[in-house]
Amino acid sequence: MSTQTAQTTAHLPQTIEPRNPGMDLELSWVRSVQANTSAIERRAKTLPGRRSVKKEYQAAWLIRAMQCIDLTTLSGDDTAERVRRLCAKARAPLRPDIAEALGVGGLHTGAICVYHDMIATAVDALEGSGIPVAAVSTGFPAGLSPFHLRVAEIEESVKAGAAEIDIVISRRHVLAGGWQALYNEMRAFRAACGDAHVKAILATGELGTLRNVARASLICMMAGADFIKTSTGKESVNATLPVSLVMIRAIRDYHERTGYRVGYKPAGGISKAKDALVYLALMKDELGDRWLQPDLFRFGASSLLNDIERQLEHHVTGAYSASYRHALA
Repeated sequence: MSTQTAQTTAHLPQTIEPRNPGMDLELSWVRSVQANTSAIERRAKTLPGRRSVKKEYQAAWLIRAMQCIDLTTLSGDDTAERVRRLCAKARAPLRPDIAEALGVGGLHTGAICVYHDMIATAVDALEGSGIPVAAVSTGFPAGLSPFHLRVAEIEESVKAGAAEIDIVISRRHVLAGGWQALYNEMRAFRAACGDAHVKAILATGELGTLRNVARASLICMMAGADFIKTSTGKESVNATLPVSLVMIRAIRDYHERTGYRVGYKPAGGISKAKDALVYLALMKDELGDRWLQPDLFRFGASSLLNDIERQLEHHVTGAYSASYRHALA
């Protein structure tokens, strides 16, 4: 991305991507999927040093990262006022003086992600902005509530105005090799979402192996997932580069086989601007520029936005500011 791109990147093209309809479960394909862990880890270790962007190019990449953030609050002490403040930040993620110095306007984040009880508050606060509200669902984060309640939870969140639903899969199906059960579950969740897009959270830190991650990714896409997502952010291990490489290559294989593009969302533990740059470079290398748009790539994050804003101020002024000058909410 060049300086000119940085000046125009706030106005993303409204690409209408055909939604992944899913397909019949193809177990022979699933069982053929393997993962060379040592090779994947070697490749992942090289990623931070493979791409280096500086000055105006780095600023442009960071602006794009900002537009791909699902600004998230998923705490037990969430309040309506906190959600309204977060929505205000989603509408104007970059301090006006910094945006003016960079020559960008109309910036906003990719979405706001909240619990069901906060959907109505978020929808009201974002009215007219075009920013979708995403809701975590299906017994988030463990996904162990009764199945009919998980389906009903999706339906209630859609009724409340959520345009995106982040569901959690049953990890036990993956660990036991219950691929048909996982497919059936995901298919039911997709149907309950209706027109709302569904992000399938794999909770990769609890799946045991990278091969399980690859196979679970493929199953969820076969069942109609619009996005596959690494983590709830509540596990001890969340988004990592090896896991991301496996999931991204599963997306590439699915696209090559079916022609449908599925999005990717790394979540949990991504809090630094430099990490966001690595993930963007990985997406560009493995999937191409089309996957650098917020309809196909999101960060599940909150504190990441704060660090990106600090880095952009440094680009403009040459000095780092205190983090409290870039309040998240």
